[in-house]
Amino acid sequence: MDNTASTVISGTLYVVATPIGNRDDITLRALKILKDVDLIAAEDTRHTGRFLSLHSIKGNLISYHEHNERERTPDLIGRLKAGSSVALVSNAGTPLLSDPGYRLVKEAVAAGVNIVPIPGVSAAITALSASGLPIDSFVFIGFCPKKNQKRLDLLKELNKEKRTIVFYESPKRIMRFIEELFDVMGERYCVLSRELTKLHEEIIRGTQTEILYALKQRSELKGEITLLISGYEEKDNYSSDILIKELTESICEHNTPLSVLAKEKAKKFGLSKKQVYEEALKIKKEQLE
Repeated sequence: MDNTASTVISGTLYVVATPIGNRDDITLRALKILKDVDLIAAEDTRHTGRFLSLHSIKGNLISYHEHNERERTPDLIGRLKAGSSVALVSNAGTPLLSDPGYRLVKEAVAAGVNIVPIPGVSAAITALSASGLPIDSFVFIGFCPKKNQKRLDLLKELNKEKRTIVFYESPKRIMRFIEELFDVMGERYCVLSRELTKLHEEIIRGTQTEILYALKQRSELKGEITLLISGYEEKDNYSSDILIKELTESICEHNTPLSVLAKEKAKKFGLSKKQVYEEALKIKKEQLE
């Protein structure tokens, strides 16, 4: 066993993964590095300080987050080039994965600084490992854009993605987000993970409709959420000719409202509600001409 891998080297940037919930999910190597480095660049110094105290570590902390990384990066690069050892940590999980740190690592590479990853927990990998979905190949998205149009454009781009897709979302936005996924991608199998590694850890499996129903029974929802969506699959029962025939019959014979019709056929054929609605609208217009 090579014990030198746990010896801090001067002028080195250590990218250190920390727990996403359970404080014991930290490697012995990570604890040694955090104890011995000259400086710890933390997303939230108070949060990291409390974690370090639980492990009897008195680290020299400096804040490094999305609001100050532009100004703080040159200072940290200067310290590294002068021989200081620096550990980069986020509030939870592996830095850079939907967390600050990219700018510092990029500039460290450009400056020729030695960079050492200290692996550990990641919410995405943790959720994938227990999902039951294919994870030999997957797409990590993290948090989607907050602006509606940018978010919808991204979901449209991902509509035909065949690999499992990994999203992060807040409990306040998750239900609306799941509804958007259904509208754009149609009915898919999903796995929603919440409070991973914590006391109230929860994993919900099912279609968007089933998961939405389960969430709507709650008075409140807490904890960051990892949502996995199954990849796109061609449906055996799908045929554009059959879809058009069924839409035409429903519109002509039953006068079914287009919104109801779109939802019903989208679920049956595994298509997006928007796609079916546009096809139904086209049929309706042709009949009126």
